[in-house]
Amino acid sequence: MRNKIKGKISNDSDAGIITLDEFKKIPGYPEDDDFSRGPIAVIECDQDIPCNPCEEICKYGAIKVGKPITNLPVLNAEKCRGCLKCITICPGLCIFVVYRDYTDKTSLIYIPYEFSPLPEKNTCVDVLNRRGEKICKGFIRKVIKLAGCNKTFVIGMEIPKRFYNTARHFKF
Repeated sequence: MRNKIKGKISNDSDAGIITLDEFKKIPGYPEDDDFSRGPIAVIECDQDIPCNPCEEICKYGAIKVGKPITNLPVLNAEKCRGCLKCITICPGLCIFVVYRDYTDKTSLIYIPYEFSPLPEKNTCVDVLNRRGEKICKGFIRKVIKLAGCNKTFVIGMEIPKRFYNTARHFKF
């Protein structure tokens, strides 16, 4: 497990978009080899704000905020089961679950979704990176409403495997 990072994280130019290299320094981001275990949470939280619902909902103890409550969440990849519950509880919508090896050629990215209309299963979509730029085509494979979550759905999007670390949303 990595320790809390110190100081402000730099962003990508003046757009306010944090780069993948910077996200990899955040204690909620899995190490590269952790993606081979199966579905795993990816916590892209860089805000030192009082927030810990992800820690409270994780019954496996894979996410730790601790004290003070403004700590960045730390992911224990060995404990994470990719259960998806942390996705819908995060008020910042900054948690994803990545199943890098969904098939030999594709990954499945689970993302929070609070828009209307909901996409339908098997819809072909334009896959977007963190900047909102189109990077490839993908398919919506799952539309999930978890119990107790009345506003946030989880969308499972199948994408070419090489984009597992950059695909973060879609447009249809």
